[in-house]
Amino acid sequence: MKNLIKKFTIAVIVLSILYISYTTYISMNGIIIGTKIHKNDKSQFMIEEISESSYGQFVGLRQGDIILKINKEKPSDKHLKWGYLSHINSLDILRSGKKIHLKDFDLVTLNRPYSFFLFVLPLFFYFLSIICIFYILKVNKKRRSFAAYILILLLLDISIAYISAGGPFRGHIINRYINLFTFISSPILYLQFIQRYLGEIGKTFLNRISFLYIIPIFNLGIEFFQDYLQVDIDFLATLNLVSFATLTLFSFSAIYLHLNKYKYAEHSFILKLLILTNTLSFAPFLIFFVLPIIFTGNYIFPALASASLLVLIPFGLVYQFVANKMFDIEFILGRMRYYALLAMIPTLLIVGALVLFDVMDIQMNPVRQTVFFFVVMFAVFYFKEVMDFKFRLKRFSEKFNYQDSIFKYTQLMRGVTSLQQVFKELKNTILDVLLVSKAYTFEVTPDHKVIFLDKHEVGPDWNFYQEEFENVTSEIGKIIEVNQGFLMKVGERGGSSYVLLCLSNINTPRLTRDEISWLKTLSFYTSVSMENVLHIEELMEHLKDLKQEGTNPIWLKKLMFAIEEKQRSGLARDLHDSVLQDLISLKRQCELFLGDFKKDDNPCREEVQDKLVQMNEQMSDVISMTRETCHELRPQLLYDLGLVKALSKLVAQQQERVPFHIRLNTGRFTASLDLDSQLNLYRIIQEFLSNAVKHSQATDVLIMLISIQNKIVLHYEDDGVGFDQEKNTEHSMSMGLSGIKERVRALDGRLRIETSEGKGFKADIEIEL
Repeated sequence: MKNLIKKFTIAVIVLSILYISYTTYISMNGIIIGTKIHKNDKSQFMIEEISESSYGQFVGLRQGDIILKINKEKPSDKHLKWGYLSHINSLDILRSGKKIHLKDFDLVTLNRPYSFFLFVLPLFFYFLSIICIFYILKVNKKRRSFAAYILILLLLDISIAYISAGGPFRGHIINRYINLFTFISSPILYLQFIQRYLGEIGKTFLNRISFLYIIPIFNLGIEFFQDYLQVDIDFLATLNLVSFATLTLFSFSAIYLHLNKYKYAEHSFILKLLILTNTLSFAPFLIFFVLPIIFTGNYIFPALASASLLVLIPFGLVYQFVANKMFDIEFILGRMRYYALLAMIPTLLIVGALVLFDVMDIQMNPVRQTVFFFVVMFAVFYFKEVMDFKFRLKRFSEKFNYQDSIFKYTQLMRGVTSLQQVFKELKNTILDVLLVSKAYTFEVTPDHKVIFLDKHEVGPDWNFYQEEFENVTSEIGKIIEVNQGFLMKVGERGGSSYVLLCLSNINTPRLTRDEISWLKTLSFYTSVSMENVLHIEELMEHLKDLKQEGTNPIWLKKLMFAIEEKQRSGLARDLHDSVLQDLISLKRQCELFLGDFKKDDNPCREEVQDKLVQMNEQMSDVISMTRETCHELRPQLLYDLGLVKALSKLVAQQQERVPFHIRLNTGRFTASLDLDSQLNLYRIIQEFLSNAVKHSQATDVLIMLISIQNKIVLHYEDDGVGFDQEKNTEHSMSMGLSGIKERVRALDGRLRIETSEGKGFKADIEIEL
């Protein structure tokens, strides 16, 4: 079925190109179809036959008329194409001995401005559709969508209906039949496309749409047998328009009812986009031509002019089919309703004033003027908002323009590097927008002491607001209004709060809901910016003067240890995956060679065998050492089973190599820690054992790890030589206590050491959970 529709679509494309070429040739040459010319015995041009639908019949030509002049020249063969008149501006004819001058040939020669709607715009629409069709075919190579071929047929149907609409004006009867069928069948193809498109995304729409083709076939039959049935031409035109209006309104209703049923479904935005495209394309033709003709017999705008917005269909449908992301249709519909409401009032006032003062244009009735001014005002409001958004980066803020001021403030926050700059930009923003004249910044300490931060300015008497300063510190963004302004908390650091006091020279009105919401948003932005700036200042101060700053901040220590563990883990993987595997392979080869060597009879066998055995033992030692190094760099057991199992394995491995006895007690440790905390505790115990091996000369080591309520306690004790903490600080550093202290600080814990020369070493670490 898909291959059949594909071949049929390609055939229709080729036929449409031939048809458009034929129609374009007739239009460009102004050929009057249906008015046959031949030369009589006197070599005069005479109307041999003329059909009732011919344009020659419309301008007044009759069978038997003799043509005296064409365009004020003597008739010649250059004015004929295929035996029909062409390029005619005027005719002088002889009828029953009477000379008649005819000159109403504008529709054929396209010499009037409305030729734009009769020929240029329909031809542009067709070429635009062809471009869209080739783009659809390109995209559909991967999608292989059946709906794509129906979309192509729909675009061809509408474009052919549009360009063939000028055929009846020229008396082209075949164009009339083509125009009638394609015109009425376009809403049916539209529904079929929607049905297939939604079906391919797993949604059901309508069934048995094809039976609707009975309507255009029925109308075409009546048109074909018009003379036999003796149907009035005005009735026939009304029947065709009623059929088109009925099918179009049916498609509108079907899509709307489906949307109302599935308005919360994921494909609802697709249906809304279809309704919007449908409305903008077909509604002008229905409202300004079809419905007025049906009910009043007169139109507001001509058919070709009111159908000009059909050009939106290929744009809308192709965008719908190929786009990866859609516009927010809810936003577009909301803005259109808003613009329409704004445009309606000035439009009615303008048209009312023109009618009242009797300055109406003769060629433009009140309805046309209303439509014209409405479209103009709608476009003005739309482009006004576009320009406002485009130039929103202005360097000033209007009073009460909250959205613009927030955008400007966030842009300025990107360049601040100090706390003073943050407060300065915040104060300037508030002074620009609200009805306050001064703004001051204060710091409120945990004991409610108020500190004025703007030292370079003359501060207000804030003692009047002592109670408000105490109450405003409960949360960021809290606002307390006073007689001539307000207080607002904008940030905090440690236990201190930063408060902004804004005052005016007069009693200010109460803050509105919009102002309060805007101020809260500013305070949250300011709080985040302050936190970032303070972190940057702390890091910069530490880098500039590391000795004066002392030890690193906790957050920096955690970051450094995390990086160190990541590097350890990477190195352990590299050793395990490369060096260790190579060593194992080499040892295996040596063992195989040694096994084969024992079978051979060789005078030097014992000597070579001893060396091979020695090499094998050395490789075994290297493999064992590499494994231990990998485990020390990345304790895999800790990652898999947790801290307690990893410590048990660590102590067991150390016990095999050290000369002292190690006791490990973790029975009362039940705390749940994150991986970074477990790694730090593991490294601390590892460092204690390493120091004991290198320096303690101990015979007994005790390690206890327990958790009590919200606290973790790590106790280490040995009976070694100890050292004097006051006299031998350099020795303590060499023992690795510096690394232990850094890790304890990274865990936000406390380290207490008890040691002296000859009395062993004790250390207690307490960490709050």
